[in-house]
Amino acid sequence: MKIIHSPDTPVSEALPPEANTGTKSHRAYTQIRADILTCRLMPGTKLNIAALASELDVSLGAVREALSMLQSEALVVSEPQRGYTVSPVSPKELADITEARIAIETLCLRTSIERGDLAWESRLVAAWHRLSRLSQSEAGREQHLSDVWSKAHADFHAELVGACGNDWLLRMRAMLYEQSERYRRMSVPLQTEKRDVPAEHKAIFDAVMDRDIPRAVAALENHLRKTATIVRTSVAL
Repeated sequence: MKIIHSPDTPVSEALPPEANTGTKSHRAYTQIRADILTCRLMPGTKLNIAALASELDVSLGAVREALSMLQSEALVVSEPQRGYTVSPVSPKELADITEARIAIETLCLRTSIERGDLAWESRLVAAWHRLSRLSQSEAGREQHLSDVWSKAHADFHAELVGACGNDWLLRMRAMLYEQSERYRRMSVPLQTEKRDVPAEHKAIFDAVMDRDIPRAVAALENHLRKTATIVRTSVAL
């Protein structure tokens, strides 16, 4: 299976707040993480510590520390005598991630709608406006997912739950989002089914702005399940 991607512009994904941005290990962590999330490093890829250290111009210890951080995020796995590998993918894991994300993200969304004030609404409107003005694919390269759109997409989903107020739920939601994004990015170059993603996002946005919790939850769940279905039919997991 050949995955088409843009190696020159890795996605800038949200980083954990505890990450130390002033160290070489953090630089290694940031780059390897971006390569995994954008599928430059495909699931199941063996990670050679010496090669990564040379490529990133950092020490072996910095790479080991970076990989340890990524293991805590379930983006890499470590096995005795075999070292580190990019976390594999499977139909069961996709199903588990989807169900967990629906449970967590809809709970966050319910709470966000209940607690959200005018300032939250304003941030959500801004996030929606930006996302709705961007193309999902790169200009002239329909099989390449736009990094700018991907960042706006992540911001929109984060802002939907931005008034939730429960840091633990939001951390879990962010982790599940990134895991599901890895699957989605694998499927983009292979998709054959036509899908109106902007209309799905608008349905969620309109329901949230109307403070209609049942409709918002249903629209979000439909959106997440459709993504999972398309991934399953597009990628040989």
